[in-house]
Amino acid sequence: PDMYPGNCWAFKGSQGYLVVRLSMKIYPTAFTVEHVPKALSPGGNITSAPRNFAVYGLDDEYQEEGKLLGQYVYDQDGEPLQMFPVTEKSENAFQIVELRILSNWGHAVYTCLYRFRVHGEPA
Repeated sequence: PDMYPGNCWAFKGSQGYLVVRLSMKIYPTAFTVEHVPKALSPGGNITSAPRNFAVYGLDDEYQEEGKLLGQYVYDQDGEPLQMFPVTEKSENAFQIVELRILSNWGHAVYTCLYRFRVHGEPA
């Protein structure tokens, strides 16, 4: 609910995934990822921030490989809130979206995800 340092969903290592069920089916148009800014980080760095990530649309929560909607890089030197447009167009609407973190900015123990949003048009 807030962006205080440490109030994140932390997972072990530099790779992980999160599956979100939206309130309705949508045609995704963009995604936002938010991380605490370097200036508010106790160590002055955000090596635990996601770096490379991909987003997939799923037909159901049991689907192993969804439809790729885009691959992105969160810029640790950019704004804390970054928006990424869908780059792989799909005619399908999705109610389930998977965020797959492929790497972080160098933290050896964990990765922190503060906020992930899905934007789109209702189906």
